[in-house]
Formats: sequence, C-alpha cells, structure tokens
Amino acid sequence: MRIIVDGMGGDNAPEAIVKGAVEAVNEYGIEILITGKEDLILEQLEKHSYPTGKIQVLDAPEVIANDDNPTLAIRRKKNSSMVKGMQALSNGEGDGFISAGNTGALLAGGIFIVKRIRGIDRAALTVLYPTLKGASLLLDAGANMDTKPEYLEQFALMGSIYMEEVMGVKDPKVGLINVGTEEAKGNQLTKDTFEALKDSKMNFIGNIEARDLPYGVADVMVCDGFVGNVVLKLSEGMASSIFLLLKESLKADTRSKLGALLLKPQLKNMKKRLDYREYGGAPLLGTSKPVVKAHGSSDYYAFKNGIGQLKTFIERDVISTIESKISV
Repeated sequence: MRIIVDGMGGDNAPEAIVKGAVEAVNEYGIEILITGKEDLILEQLEKHSYPTGKIQVLDAPEVIANDDNPTLAIRRKKNSSMVKGMQALSNGEGDGFISAGNTGALLAGGIFIVKRIRGIDRAALTVLYPTLKGASLLLDAGANMDTKPEYLEQFALMGSIYMEEVMGVKDPKVGLINVGTEEAKGNQLTKDTFEALKDSKMNFIGNIEARDLPYGVADVMVCDGFVGNVVLKLSEGMASSIFLLLKESLKADTRSKLGALLLKPQLKNMKKRLDYREYGGAPLLGTSKPVVKAHGSSDYYAFKNGIGQLKTFIERDVISTIESKISV
C-alpha cells in the first residue's frame, strides 16, 4: 500500500507532517510518497529513521495557502503539493491521499482532479464528531451550502458505509439534524429528506436535535453544509470554553488545586476522548479514490493517526462498496 501525503499542508508543515509520515511507516508498514518542496522535506527526513525505500519525495515547489481562493488555487498552482499529490493519486501512483491544507482547495481538487464516484452528485466534507458513545460522523460539514434531498440521501448512504467498514459500527444509526424530532418539523429540504431516508434501506432513526448530538444518538448525522459547519464551529467553541472554565476553577484556590491532582488521571482520559488527534482526519466522501482531510493544526501524532484511518479506508475498499450501493 502506498499513501500520498501533502507535505506542505497545515499549520505545522513540513516538520509535523514528515514526522507523522515516518511514524506511520514504522507503525503500519506502508509506503509513503510525500509531495512538497523537496529540499525542505529531505531536510526533515534526515532527522528520522525509517526502512530504506519506504518514503519517496515528489518535488512540488508551490504551496496552496489557507487564504488562497480554493478553485483558483487548484487551477493556477499546478506545481503545488496538494495538486501534484492529487494528480499522482488520479494517475495511480498511490492508493489514497491525505492533506492538512486548505479545506476548500482539497474539496475542489477532489472534484476536478480525482473526480466523483459515478452516480454521486456531490462530494461531502465529513467530521468525526466526539460523543459520549465514541465518534459519530457529521456530514456535510461545509462543502455544500445549498443542497437537495437526493444529495443528503447519498451523504447518509456514504456515511453509513464508512462508519460500518472503517469505524466498525454495525448497522449504523442515521439521524437527520433538524429543529425538532417530529416528522413534520423543519423546512422543505428536511421534510423531503426525511421521506427519502424513511423509504431507504438504511437504519434511519428520524430527526435529531442539535442538543442531542454530543450524546451519540446517531452514528451518522446528516445535514446540509451550512448547518453542519455551524454545528461544528459551535461545538469546537463550546468544548474549548468548557475546558478553560474547568481549568480556571481547578486553579482557584489550594483546595481546588489539591482536588485537581486527585482528578488528573480522569481529566486526562476525558480530554483524550474529546481529542480530534485520536482520529487524525476525516474522509472526503464521494471522490472516486480515498481522500482524507487532516485537521489544519495537526501535530505529528494526529497526522499519523490520520494516515492510519486512510489505511483502513483503503483496506476496506469503501469506494467499491459505495459504487455497488449507488448502482443498485
């Protein structure tokens, strides 16, 4: 198995990306092709030990920045690490691609370079959303602001397949994010989507409200990109603020500090359960070959885990399963 890595994507590139790639090679026994500025990548590789021949570098002198216009960047920066990586994937030089770079550019490249699965109308940006029961898949998380019921039905199907094949969730529960649990709630989009999902063969449990998402009521949480992105950003902000308040409270006085010492193992476990680094990335579902988006602030540990998730994505042949389900 050969995985293509965008060596210049993300806030901590190329150091964290290269170290994560090396860790992945040593732990998973895979081969890796890193795209990026060759001199910088090789400089970082010299700091690490890994089996000879397991990591190669494809020179890509340009970088797509986070503030670049996604579509224009894909079209104009042909020698960027992201574009050359996706072209290599499209040409069969690797089995999957991962990047912590510009999310919009990754989506555009997935559509224009890697292409969509035949029969899939839109690709969906996904997020593994931490819950009290583990991780649920939220989609769409921002790729499609305006959508149709048939798109959301396809998102639900792809999400169900991914959760079952990659995350090991048997017969995953699908929920439609709405303003109420009643069937008649919502706008025309959610009402029509409800009917489509109700008539499908998926394990559809009905509408779910935003306040229930952290409890893990559904394994696949479906919505349009506008709603999904709001849910994601609000959740990130709430989690961060809660940890800050907890930290302030535990440092308030001597008694609190002593209590914090006693609770330290439990607090570490709590933080780990909510830590995106444990999952490392989330798939761009709908592309004809496996593509994973790693968090922009990924350190080496997060990126290594993202590569691990991509490895499972490839091994379970999720793309073929989606193709077979869509053609039915």
